Amino acid sequence: MGAKVIEGRMTAGADQGVVVFLIGMRVNKFRSPHDWWPVAKAMPRMLKELARDRSSGLISARVLVGGARLVYVVQYWESTEKLLAYAAATGGEHRSAWAEFNRRAREGGSGVGLWHETYAVPAGSYESVYVNMPEFGLGAGSGVIPIGRRGERAADRLAS
Repeated sequence: MGAKVIEGRMTAGADQGVVVFLIGMRVNKFRSPHDWWPVAKAMPRMLKELARDRSSGLISARVLVGGARLVYVVQYWESTEKLLAYAAATGGEHRSAWAEFNRRAREGGSGVGLWHETYAVPAGSYESVYVNMPEFGLGAGSGVIPIGRRGERAADRLAS
C-alpha cells in the first residue's frame, strides 16, 4: 500500500448518514474450487463496476482476509436505497453472480458460504479516528479532516 500517510489525528469528512455493508465468502471445502472460485472472481468484477459508476452510491470499499477461509469486503454506501438498487439492477454484475451462486447451491454446491450484514447509520451516530494513516475506511471515500473540527473526544464527535 503506497498511499500517502497523513500525519496527526484525522476523522472522516462525511457528515451525512452512511450505510455500512459487510459481505464475504467462506471457503467450506478447499477441494471444491468449482464452488468457491466463481464466487471469488465475482466480487472484484462488482467492485470495478461500482468504481466506474460514481452515481452508484458506493463511497468506498476495502477487501479484507479473515484467515485462510474467509474473505470479506467492508463497503460504505450513501444510502440503503442505492445499495438495494445496485443489488436488484438487471444487467449488472451482482444479479448474474447471485443467480449463478443460487443455481450452484441448489445443485448441492456447499463448498462455499456467503454472508452479508447491513447497517444504516444516521448522521451523528458514527465517529472515526485515523492517526498517522492514509485515507482509510469511510475517510477513503469522504476525505478526512482534522479531528478538532468535530471534537477531541469520541463523545463529542458522536454528539455533533
